[in-house]
Amino acid sequence: QVQLVASGGGLVQPGGSLRLSCAASGSTLDYYGIAWFRRAPGKEREGVSCIGSSDDRTSYADSVKGRFTISRDNANNTVYLQMNSLKPEDTTVYSCAAVSPYGSRWHDCGRAFALYGYDYWGQGTQVTVSS
Repeated sequence: QVQLVASGGGLVQPGGSLRLSCAASGSTLDYYGIAWFRRAPGKEREGVSCIGSSDDRTSYADSVKGRFTISRDNANNTVYLQMNSLKPEDTTVYSCAAVSPYGSRWHDCGRAFALYGYDYWGQGTQVTVSS
């Protein structure tokens, strides 16, 4: 069983940066697909970014491409989401999710990553972009 803990959210001014962390326990994340999602009140959940079994297997929503970067630190069993040039519309709760390479839901974080199921979810961390 994998437990995920998302952290790093906070209040930042427009144009600022934050780095979110998704730390795992219970299993190593080396080959898991890890995705970040966000959901604003009254809106559909949006897939933000995903990193697959290798570091060059990443996908991003068009709304964050060029501003956000996802990365994996296997030594610390953590996946990061570096968020730069933040905009007020980035304000919402961000959650991370993991899909096991050993289960039936496995996918390798292609462009449609937001449409697939995930095996484990972490709690959310609030990001607020405001002046």
